[in-house]
Amino acid sequence: MNGSSAFGDIDPEALSLRASSFGGQAAAYARERPGYPDAAVRWSLEPVSGPARPRVLDLGAGTGKLTESLLRLGADVVAVEPDPAMLAQLHTGLPSVRAMRGSAEEIPLPDASVEAVLVGQAMHWFDLDRALPEIRRVLAPGGVLAGLWNLDDDRISWVRGLKEVARSTVSFRQWHPGTGPLEGRGFRVVERAEFAHGQRRTAESMAATIATHSHALTLPEAERTELLARVLGYLRSTPETADGEFELPIVTVAVRALTG
Repeated sequence: MNGSSAFGDIDPEALSLRASSFGGQAAAYARERPGYPDAAVRWSLEPVSGPARPRVLDLGAGTGKLTESLLRLGADVVAVEPDPAMLAQLHTGLPSVRAMRGSAEEIPLPDASVEAVLVGQAMHWFDLDRALPEIRRVLAPGGVLAGLWNLDDDRISWVRGLKEVARSTVSFRQWHPGTGPLEGRGFRVVERAEFAHGQRRTAESMAATIATHSHALTLPEAERTELLARVLGYLRSTPETADGEFELPIVTVAVRALTG
């Protein structure tokens, strides 16, 4: 992976390894990862909303978490995903959706074929120097690009403790996906918004979710097992999470940009 990304301070080889780590856990990803709140998806599509169904590309679609939200809101969706295992899971879960293999850097769609490109939990993996011209190519005039990220709300003390135990490097307090990477790259308006979100979890399902995160997937097996055991121990001994189900507080950050 070359060029610029939102994780510019990570070694490119490590970034590439983490970006390609999800396919081996595609079923777990589909089962454990949260979806996206309708309000965030609706805000992302607002510039192209109207009487007609918007044509939307879900880019880096994974197992279809964002695709599900787009379908629920009535969009005409095509999904593009580079990992064959993740794409197979999307086909299984959403068999009626047009989905194909491709990447942000080489999108298998014609010029000006969609009104919106939405990216769920994936834009930070893109080589933006190559991806943004491709995204602009497939967008119709006046189209919108939007990235969405689900971030555990570690402004809350027990969530902060969980992230420390899990050795997660993505912190809502420290890493707010901003508008900078999109500004001055062929987009005339760039905006950012936040939406409250949440997911019902147990200690076991929360550990299973963390097991699908790239920093855990790329650990040696013994270290990964040790990390997940620590996570379970923390959750079972913390008052907010020790007694059956609990709500994981999430902030969904959305950044949208309009073509010039």
